[in-house]
Amino acid sequence: MKYEFSVTKTTNPKEKPDPNGLRFGTVFTDHMFIMDYNPQDGWNNGRIVPYGPITLDPAAVVLHYGQEMFEGLKAYKTDDGRVQLFRPYMNAKRANRTNDRLCIPEIDEDLFVEAIKALVKVDQSWIPQGEGTALYVRPFIFGDEAFLGVRKSDTYKFVIILSPVGPYFVNGLAPTKMYVEDVYVRAVKGGTGEAKCGGNYGGSLKAQEIAHEKGYEQILWLDGHDQKYIEEIGAANAFFVIGDEVITSELNGSILPGITRDSIIALCKKKGIKVSERKISIDELEEAYYKGDLHEMFASGTAAIVSPVGELLYKGNNMIINGNKIGPVAQEMYDTIYGIQTGKIDDFMNWTVPVE
Repeated sequence: MKYEFSVTKTTNPKEKPDPNGLRFGTVFTDHMFIMDYNPQDGWNNGRIVPYGPITLDPAAVVLHYGQEMFEGLKAYKTDDGRVQLFRPYMNAKRANRTNDRLCIPEIDEDLFVEAIKALVKVDQSWIPQGEGTALYVRPFIFGDEAFLGVRKSDTYKFVIILSPVGPYFVNGLAPTKMYVEDVYVRAVKGGTGEAKCGGNYGGSLKAQEIAHEKGYEQILWLDGHDQKYIEEIGAANAFFVIGDEVITSELNGSILPGITRDSIIALCKKKGIKVSERKISIDELEEAYYKGDLHEMFASGTAAIVSPVGELLYKGNNMIINGNKIGPVAQEMYDTIYGIQTGKIDDFMNWTVPVE
């Protein structure tokens, strides 16, 4: 390994949860990774320590000005005992794009991945192997210098925590109900929409709460300028099957460049399925529905991989998509990606990285 990290094992290991009852992101493993940054030494003192609270000065910049970023990926254990990550270098590249936007120091891509591999290796016994389960990996960086004033921090912490998870949505691949948000907006071009940072999600909570009150599980966001063009689904990218074409919104500076999104586009091209990245308006989608051309709609993201949408509400019009059942494209994408991740099918895309 190019990088080496000290390891301090816990003296009080936790009881592992029942893999059949896992919720998403509520249980954490025995250890975490921490690394420091300062202008003199750069990123330094990478270490694996027992999982526990992080001490912060009350004036830490992250608490007042939100200078932080995060990533999300998963580790899997195959039936023959191999541990592997899914496209971690894509996460490393996206992390540095976010770092640049938030004025956080760049982190070497190999360092990013090696730190994840080292922590997963220490806590690999926590990887669940039930259907739809995985070990979720959450790397994040935040400014921890103590000051009150709007400028970037001089010091940072890079932390990784792990969580054994079940399906993101309790009902797995059962289609979800979705509400088109036409009052609040998630992001605008030139903002932080394409960065993976907490502010994007904190600002979306109000609309999410309203959707839940209406009985809907997720939000379909429209663009922040005209509220006309479709952007994202909650914390995921959106896909539509209209006619014989799979369509997802083009990356325009306000949409997160999802790794699962990229994987679905690549798989469609590999399998000869017509796929497009382009602007799609809510009016076009509604017209396709009433003409009978909207065959499928689904979300894509690391947490759920693929989540079909069975019901969409827009301005009082309730659209039932594909008879409220998962469609063949969504099913094929889920089966292929999850199969590659878990080693159940051959990794013909060369996407997995072993943890050795």
